[in-house]
Amino acid sequence: MPRPRPAVVMTVDDVFPGKRNAPFEAGGERENGALGRLLWLLTRHPALRLTLFVTPDWREVSPVPSSPLRHLPWLRDRCYLAPILRKGSMDLRRHPDFVAFLNALPRTEIGLHGLHHIHPGRRIAVEFQQQDVATCTAMMREAIGIFDAAGLRFSRGLQPPGWNLPPALRAACAALGVEWVTSGRDLRTPVHGDAMTAEGFGLQGSSLVFPQRTPEGLLHFPTNFQATSPAERAFEILDAGGILSVKAHITKRVPGHTHFDGVDRLYMNYLDRLFHDIEDRYGDDVAWTTMGEIAAGLRGSEGFATPREPVAPAVAAPSVEIPATALPEPRRAAAA
Repeated sequence: MPRPRPAVVMTVDDVFPGKRNAPFEAGGERENGALGRLLWLLTRHPALRLTLFVTPDWREVSPVPSSPLRHLPWLRDRCYLAPILRKGSMDLRRHPDFVAFLNALPRTEIGLHGLHHIHPGRRIAVEFQQQDVATCTAMMREAIGIFDAAGLRFSRGLQPPGWNLPPALRAACAALGVEWVTSGRDLRTPVHGDAMTAEGFGLQGSSLVFPQRTPEGLLHFPTNFQATSPAERAFEILDAGGILSVKAHITKRVPGHTHFDGVDRLYMNYLDRLFHDIEDRYGDDVAWTTMGEIAAGLRGSEGFATPREPVAPAVAAPSVEIPATALPEPRRAAAA
């Protein structure tokens, strides 16, 4: 099929009702926190659209093992090695104001980001590892059920926590009507139309710049740009006719770990400048859209790239900040 014009999509991971120190701000402060910075970016770029990947019942406090049990073979693979939140404390059904705020965000779609964002063992944030199809199906069914019961409108798409998208999870998604996924994160492979994900995390051997069907029929999108990527990489992707897939994490710092693509003032300023450059350079030749919108337009097709069997592994690595001029701090709510 003919390929449409190049496109820009932006996705943001780890959104849940967390507030400052409870356990950390991840959207719960609404317009006075990281979501306010995203609203600022949307205001600056009227064509921009966002996808927020929301976890239905977030339980992770830190992705870094801290328990003494981490030193004990066998046992360390069967226990949670860092503190976790009580089940249900961040269940979206208990946070109706947060859900209403997400539903009211302009030009924003919601996607699934696991169920609890935790797993026993050393890879705490990689929620789907060795589970079988039945277990993955039960977890994904519970996640979708929480979204539905909370009244959160969402697109049938998934960013798996920790990027890992094993075959059992892909089969579960296909059985439950999930239409699209994003897993392969590659920020280093040189850009050209036939480039495949080869360095990084998640699905390997999938198209670096185009959506592509997995063997289960899910439409897979790569992540090919983040805070540490130079602007030239964005232009190369668009010049190749591909999808510039920009990644961010809602929180900059969590206990024991820093997301260098966190939604802070520096990264938002960098994207503001980059998006202005794209608008000036490409004009109407570039589509500003979402993964869900692209997937809806490709129902029944093979995607843009030739299908081939991808290989799954592992977890994301930290990166470094790009200096940028300061972005005005979002207005804080007045003290009561």
